[in-house]
Amino acid sequence: MNATRKLLRRVASVPTSDGAGVKLRRSLGARPDLRLDPLLMLDEFYSDDPRDYLAGFPPHPHRGFETVTYMLDGHMRHEDHLGNQGDLGPGGLQWMTAGRGIIHSEMPQQTEGRMRGFQLWINLPAAEKMQPARYRDIQADAIAELTIEQGRIRVLAGRLTLAGRAVAGPINGEPDTLSTDPLYVDVRLGPDERLDLPVPRSHNAFLYAFEGQIAIGGSRDGKGEVLDAHEGAILGAGDHVTLEAGPDGARLLLIAGRPIGEPVAQYGPFVMNTREELEQALADYRDGRLAEPV
Repeated sequence: MNATRKLLRRVASVPTSDGAGVKLRRSLGARPDLRLDPLLMLDEFYSDDPRDYLAGFPPHPHRGFETVTYMLDGHMRHEDHLGNQGDLGPGGLQWMTAGRGIIHSEMPQQTEGRMRGFQLWINLPAAEKMQPARYRDIQADAIAELTIEQGRIRVLAGRLTLAGRAVAGPINGEPDTLSTDPLYVDVRLGPDERLDLPVPRSHNAFLYAFEGQIAIGGSRDGKGEVLDAHEGAILGAGDHVTLEAGPDGARLLLIAGRPIGEPVAQYGPFVMNTREELEQALADYRDGRLAEPV
């Protein structure tokens, strides 16, 4: 039986900074109670002022989860202790599984112009937290794009079937089989356009508007909950979400994942299941063992 997902909880994005002072807006993850299993954090960075982003994210560690960086405008360079180097440009995607541990940097490769994009953190189940680190740098032309009557959809991860067409993102299936089975799409809708977007019933789902207005679960005439730009929503249960754009159109991210159902213990860039595991991660980092092979 079809069921439409409704807005369950509104999530404001909060201005903050990270790295060496990069200004951004944090929605999921702004507080410990603002996670949505398996989604830990979503940051939006957006500025035309180089002073807001030039300091970048110098070398720093991670353990126990995955980071997903999606660039809309600008140029960022990745380097890590494994010897990986990657250039992330407009429309590109960086998918990094920190696993047991990785030490990396993300530094802007521009001194002027707009820097805009998102970083998402996705948790790993206990059985996968200590796997070897992995990294993928995916260029814009490798990301599937679906043009429909109402607008355009980019599928970054997972599979989407819409208008009789099935589209798979670059993170999907072997060798990227992930326990959380993430669905991550970038949706652009024209003015006043309406769309029913399928979402796996088994997944938790989050929606983040970043251009225009979007009504969820109905329409803007009072039957739907309206999100403004830079505002997020945790969605209730169902197998699809009904979206209607405002008069200027809308652009949004829909992110969903299969919940893990395990306790979360987090200290900054370390996400484990227990306090003892966090203390071990801190000791490993302090003693230079964090990123060593098992």
